Amino acid sequence: MKQIPSPNLPPIERLRQVMASLRDPDGGCPWDIEQSFETIAPYTIEEAYEVADAITEGDMPHLEEELGDLLLQVMYHTQIGQEAGHFDFDSVAHAITEKMIRRHPHVFGSDNVTDAETQTLNWEAQKAQERARKAAESNVRESALDGVSSAFPALMRAVKLQKRAGRVGFDWPVVDQVFDKLEEEIAEVRAELKDDANERDPERIEDEIGDLLFVCVNLARKLDIDPESALRRCNRKFETRFRAVESMLEEETGRSPEQAKLDELEALWQRAKRFDKT
Repeated sequence: MKQIPSPNLPPIERLRQVMASLRDPDGGCPWDIEQSFETIAPYTIEEAYEVADAITEGDMPHLEEELGDLLLQVMYHTQIGQEAGHFDFDSVAHAITEKMIRRHPHVFGSDNVTDAETQTLNWEAQKAQERARKAAESNVRESALDGVSSAFPALMRAVKLQKRAGRVGFDWPVVDQVFDKLEEEIAEVRAELKDDANERDPERIEDEIGDLLFVCVNLARKLDIDPESALRRCNRKFETRFRAVESMLEEETGRSPEQAKLDELEALWQRAKRFDKT
């Protein structure tokens, strides 16, 4: 049995010791010992989304809990990195501290920045310089799209790719042109939907749906709307209203949705919309 770290230790050090014990081949947790960067990564992404959800809900006790879960993911990765001799928690903390100092010369240096917009431009310029340096060190051709990770969720990556391309002039100047492109992409999806379903090409349809979604992201971006937040909000709205439909149907008829007709469900949906102001 492992000794529980002293409660008198600084909380971060106590957590580090707990993680080291969990990963210890001698008496640690079998599940934790088996984990790797690759197996833990999905949990890291999941915890980040749960943090975002707690923020959206305005639930501070839940946010505190979820931030702890996210911190645990950092501990997992740094412990694995330390065991492999790549890095440890201290080196990770040192690297991000130095980066923040380097990217905030108006705070830790003599630069003068008076508003958030100017700072954002400076931040992006500094990141561009860092990407250029990394490209030169790797002896590869620099691209405006460098640094947009393929591991990002598709919606987030679409936004980042479009922003990067937009910075070098590859962007529609007015939103009406995005609407024109949206109508064009809808028409192309329709064109792939042959009357005979057996003649439809699933890959072509998937490709056209992807184009349509990409333009929807562009529309949201041009309107200063975060498409991820918009879709999350829509998901919550749909869930609230559908649960209301289920509840009304059961209370009024004793049936479930699969036992009802579509027009009946649609009528209940319209009632749910009137009650739901989200």
